[in-house]
Amino acid sequence: MLQRTAPTIRELLSYRLHRAANLLSRSAELRYRRGFGVSLWEWRTVALLGGAEVPLSLNELAGSAGIHKSQMSRVVSGLARRGAVRRETDARDGRGVRLSLTAAGRRLYAGLIRAAEERNAAFLGCLSARERECLEAALDKLAARAREMIRLEKSQR
Repeated sequence: MLQRTAPTIRELLSYRLHRAANLLSRSAELRYRRGFGVSLWEWRTVALLGGAEVPLSLNELAGSAGIHKSQMSRVVSGLARRGAVRRETDARDGRGVRLSLTAAGRRLYAGLIRAAEERNAAFLGCLSARERECLEAALDKLAARAREMIRLEKSQR
């Protein structure tokens, strides 16, 4: 009887999800750079600010984007130089800043979100209604399990 060898990284769920996400991101980067002249991180920053109901701090924005605040600071600086992002002093903390979109940033956001919705529809369009339901449920379950595993790991420090 043949023994099964250990799985390769290519068989691991986390690797496969990461690869799929990278492919989605690479296609987004190409589309948004071509159509709007923005990088993927700039798109995400504009999208997060455009979807926020109130101005965000740099820490809030970086946390939502899942990147280090120094990297987010560079992205925000570039967008501010281009007139898409406004920086205002935080009224509650004179050292902090609150970030929001300018009128030009809101126009950019409107175009980007339309393009994102088109891409989203194209991706979901290759799935049946049942497959979309299963995907949504599976992603929710995986995220919940990942949060649980993070909590467990942190408790064992």
